[in-house]
Amino acid sequence: MTIKLNREHNLRVNHKRIYRLMSILKLKSVCRRKRKNYIKSTPEITADNILNRNFEAKEFGEKWLTDVTEMKYGLGGKAYLSAILDLSDKSIVSFVLGHSNNNELVFKTFDIAHSEYLDAKPIFHSDRGFQYTSKSFKKKLDDAGMIQSMSRVSRCIDNGPMEAFWGMLKSEMYYLRRFNSYSELETAIVDYIEYYNNHRYQRRLKCMTPIEYRNYLQNKVA
Repeated sequence: MTIKLNREHNLRVNHKRIYRLMSILKLKSVCRRKRKNYIKSTPEITADNILNRNFEAKEFGEKWLTDVTEMKYGLGGKAYLSAILDLSDKSIVSFVLGHSNNNELVFKTFDIAHSEYLDAKPIFHSDRGFQYTSKSFKKKLDDAGMIQSMSRVSRCIDNGPMEAFWGMLKSEMYYLRRFNSYSELETAIVDYIEYYNNHRYQRRLKCMTPIEYRNYLQNKVA
């Protein structure tokens, strides 16, 4: 809130003043809910935690994180969102919403990212979900020249920035409204990720948006 007001309205105020004003206006932030535990699966393939919580990256395509999260709509409907996040600029590289949490969902997310950035050969980090521990997915990574890395068992913090993005998306968009249909949820997700990548300022990115910061890093190297 502070960054947005300062950047878009030519102000110079600190977060304490904004907090006081929000309190007067009875405006509150939305607290993020705790992540649920899911049923474990028997992996075909596992990889070491090569990333090892080193969440810093100097350039785009150096380190990618991925995960799948569940969302609900209508009367008992469930949808699953798969996404890939770049650690240098915290942008969402690709995402796919589907009706089932299966290999097709994850593989399509990967294929979109790989086709868009053919030269990227990042460390590719995930949890030990069944899609990521399959031989088919390992072959995709090998064919693309990417290095597979996996979180340790029951250590969500090993994929911390990805979990943080889910929390941000859900607290700022998903928990604030009810979705009556799959298409309504899909539209909201597409709109939010476009907003996140291109319009949501982040303090850790020098108060830039993810895409702004990517351009900043590229110009810095050039």
